[in-house]
Amino acid sequence: MAIIQSRPLTPGQRFLTKISGQLSSTRNKPERKLLCARIRSCGRNCYGRITSRRRGGGHKRLDRIVDFRRDKFDIPAVVRAIEYDPTRSANIALLSYKDGEKRYILATKDMRVGNIIYSRNSKTDDFSDGTAMQLKFIPQGVFVHSVEIEPGSGAKLARAAGMSAQLVAIENSLATLKMPSGEIRYLHTNCMATIGVVGNEEHSKRSLGKAGRNRWLGRRPRVRGVAMNPVDHPMGGGEGRTSGGGHPVSPWGQLAKGKPTRKRTKTSNAMILVRRNGKKMRKESKG
Repeated sequence: MAIIQSRPLTPGQRFLTKISGQLSSTRNKPERKLLCARIRSCGRNCYGRITSRRRGGGHKRLDRIVDFRRDKFDIPAVVRAIEYDPTRSANIALLSYKDGEKRYILATKDMRVGNIIYSRNSKTDDFSDGTAMQLKFIPQGVFVHSVEIEPGSGAKLARAAGMSAQLVAIENSLATLKMPSGEIRYLHTNCMATIGVVGNEEHSKRSLGKAGRNRWLGRRPRVRGVAMNPVDHPMGGGEGRTSGGGHPVSPWGQLAKGKPTRKRTKTSNAMILVRRNGKKMRKESKG
C-alpha cells in the first residue's frame, strides 16, 4: 500500500494524502443483503441529551454487517472482494462460502482476492492469514486480531486498521496476550481469534487536507475552553489572552488530565498483568 499526494490544484488538495493498494476493483457496490441503516444519534442518549459533544452532520452511511463470531466451522470460503467500509478504519473482505452464504470479515494485511479462508473448531496446521480458531490451537508468538474477551461474545479486541495482538503464552485454561497498547492480560483459551494483522495499516499516516473532510465524517469544530466566557467554561474569561491559571477541567469542573475515570472491577483487574503504562498490577489476595 502506498500514500498518494495529489497535485495541489485547489487549497483543499495542498495537504491531502490518500491511500491506495489493497482495495479490489472487481466490485463497485457492497453486498446489499449485508447492509443496514445507521441510526444517527448525533452524540445524544435515549433522552435526547448530548452525552458526546462535537458530533453531528456528516455524510449518510450504511453499516456493513461484519461477522465477528466466525462460527461457520470447516467450510471453505473464497475472498470475492476487498471493500471500503465508511464506518471503520479497516477494510473489509467479502467471503463467499461453499454453501452459498456470504459474509463480511476484516481484511488482513496480506489478504487478496481468491484466497481460501477457514474457521477452525479443532487443531490444525493451517495458520494462514484470515483463519479463525480458538486461542488454545494457535502457536505461541503468532500475531492475531479480532479477539474475543469472553468465549462466544464476538470479537472485541484489536479490530482497528493495522492492529494486532501477540499470543505470548498458554498455561492451563488461560492465554497471555500482549495488546496493541502494550497491556498484557489473560484471556480464556476458548476465545476465538483471527490469524494475521488487520490491513490498511497506512490509515494513521493519511492527512484529511481540510476541515471539510472532518465535517463529512460527522466531527464538528472544537472550541478551546480558555476562548470561552466564564459563564460557559470554568477556564474562560480573563483580561486579554490567558491560559486559565488552573488545572484543565471539563465544562462541568471534572479534571481533564491525570484523573482515572475507569471503574475498577475485580473481575477485569484480575485478568490484567501489566498496564499500558508499564505498571504491574498488584496480585489480589485470595480469600
